[in-house]
Amino acid sequence: MLRALQLVVILSVPLALALAAFVVDHELYRQALGYGHVIRFDMPQIGAPADLPKVEGPADASRPLVVLDPGHGGFDPGAGQGGLKEKSVALQIALAIRDRLLEDGGIRVALTRDNDRFISLADRPDIARRLGADLFVSIHADSAENDSARGASVYILSEKGTDEAARRFAATDDTSVRLNGVTLSDIDAHVSAILLDLSQRDTLASSNEIASLMLRELAEAQVGLHRERVETAALAVLKAPDIPSILLESGYINNEQDAQFLGSAAGQQTIAKATARAIRAYLARRAGV
Repeated sequence: MLRALQLVVILSVPLALALAAFVVDHELYRQALGYGHVIRFDMPQIGAPADLPKVEGPADASRPLVVLDPGHGGFDPGAGQGGLKEKSVALQIALAIRDRLLEDGGIRVALTRDNDRFISLADRPDIARRLGADLFVSIHADSAENDSARGASVYILSEKGTDEAARRFAATDDTSVRLNGVTLSDIDAHVSAILLDLSQRDTLASSNEIASLMLRELAEAQVGLHRERVETAALAVLKAPDIPSILLESGYINNEQDAQFLGSAAGQQTIAKATARAIRAYLARRAGV
């Protein structure tokens, strides 16, 4: 009996050691993969506004503010061809425009995103409104089923988009909504509607002005144009009723020639310089310089 007990003990020791080694090894493996730990963090509330980006440039708040909006980002790559993605092209062009504007001075600049992250369509113009921007420029790269389509385009909000924006703006339940500095809840609903209509008309005219200047500067820089006229569309990012807004489609990313141009530092700088010149010309006109 004693001999049998000794045999059981002798056999159980290596078995226990093997089991302990397995448990320790398994736990280390789990931790190496990030398992075995609980990480808690607060998710943003539904409908919560996006954080405001930093404003660069002169400290003087009276200087004009331009908000640049690189399209897509994060899990949303946009259009693409091979390793070339719209989200990256848009960001690189936006950063180049920012640097050009800051280098020449006198203009404040903010970007809706300065890295590879996603921002919802509604948040993009909202950021510009909350910052009190004087101009909103959204930057993209186009694509088409026909890879022979090429060239840059500039869009402003269509009449249909203007009507949709007006209905959405009028239906908001936020009593602190302001239009050109006026809190709409403080005035009669009929007067509010008139002010909204006047503001949208002025904004659309200003948007058309900067869009036309953009096309002129792009053409002079020998950036190929898809069409030589300002395009209109009911695009969500253009629906701020009191901020002149344009969307620049910098070229067709699925066209071989455009893709080479958009993917190159030289091409991006060419677009950035033309865009910066158009922005300066527009702001100078508005300031009466």
